Parts: sequence; structure tokens; C-alpha cells
Amino acid sequence: MTNYIVRLLVCGLILFLVPNYLKGVQVDGYVTAIIVALVMSILNTFVRPILSLISLPITFLTLGLFSLVISVCMVYLCDYLVDGFSVEGFLPPLILSFILSIANGIVGMFQKDK
Repeated sequence: MTNYIVRLLVCGLILFLVPNYLKGVQVDGYVTAIIVALVMSILNTFVRPILSLISLPITFLTLGLFSLVISVCMVYLCDYLVDGFSVEGFLPPLILSFILSIANGIVGMFQKDK
């Protein structure tokens, strides 16, 4: 549980800092950033596998590149669900999802599995 909370706080911090460097992404405050991290976590746990399964043929045909579109869809769905968070375009949400997955990977390297 603590590992999840640490990842949530790190993602919230990144979501709070990214709009300073990336045009097209806006977050109102740190509380909103943590809410966005929580909603993205829930969406990636429940909705992303369903979308990946449905889009398996097109993902196979594009050699996996369609999974980038699914990542952008997850960010846009989070934009729709959370007030105070907005994204514009295709590239900013894609870069945001890359940054978040890299951060989760780095945090995961330092956490112990139980």
C-alpha cells in the first residue's frame, strides 16, 4: 500500500510540474494533480486492458504503435473526468504519458517487492 501511495505522490508531483515545461497541459494545483494521478491509475487498471483487447488486431497490424494512441486516449479520458486538468493536441498527452511511465519505472526500481 505504501508503494502505491509513493507512486501516486510522485506522479502527482510530476503532473504538477509538467505544465511548466510542456505547452498543452494544464493542472490547477497539487491536489488536482494527485486526483489526476489517482484517476489515471484507476483508468489504467480497468479501462486500458479492455481497450487493448478490443484494439488488438489494429495494434498487431501497426506493430504495437496503436498502443500510443491508447495512451493518449487514457490521458484524454482523464481530462474529461477531472475538472482542473486539461490537455490539447496529440503530442502533449503522448509526452505526458511517456514521462509518467518513465517516472513509474524509476520509482519501481527503488521500491521493494513484498
